[in-house]
Amino acid sequence: MPRRSREQRRGDVLDRLERETDIRVASADAGGLPCLVPLWFVWDGEAVRPATRSADPTGRNPREGGRTRPALGDTRDAVLLDGEVETYGAREVPPRAAEAFREKTGWDPRADRAAHAFFRVRPRAVRARHGVRETPERHLLRDGIWPAQGASRRRTRVGPPRPAPGYGYAYVLRAATAAAGSPRS
Repeated sequence: MPRRSREQRRGDVLDRLERETDIRVASADAGGLPCLVPLWFVWDGEAVRPATRSADPTGRNPREGGRTRPALGDTRDAVLLDGEVETYGAREVPPRAAEAFREKTGWDPRADRAAHAFFRVRPRAVRARHGVRETPERHLLRDGIWPAQGASRRRTRVGPPRPAPGYGYAYVLRAATAAAGSPRS
């Protein structure tokens, strides 16, 4: 498959967010213990909206930390989002968001006996690549802004950009390793 343009990758990402139902959500608690779980979600055109039990680490970590990293796909076709989190209880969630979630997934967390939280994860960064050939141009959204179509990208340093502290699987895994008392590699 030839390398896709930035515009084509952006369109593919938005299509996947509309179409797909499952997303993996990474977070960490205040002590750095990582959590990675698959969740159902709905895309509202601006944000990913998953739901999960409020009392589980999956519900606590994003609520307390204010950010998370949802991911779609596999190593051959990956989409990573770094996002800021807003949390809603079952009674506070906007009705349109809860209904969209129910329609897409067939499940309404508001009707469950266990307390559930809904999250609105607004992407601040989006990376998408189909294999190694798209790695150099994987950054599609930065600081919550999609670059203008056809805009050239100016490199200011060699190598991939550094993720913000607290984002990224490497950070979460390093924190977990340190918390477990294992030496870092």
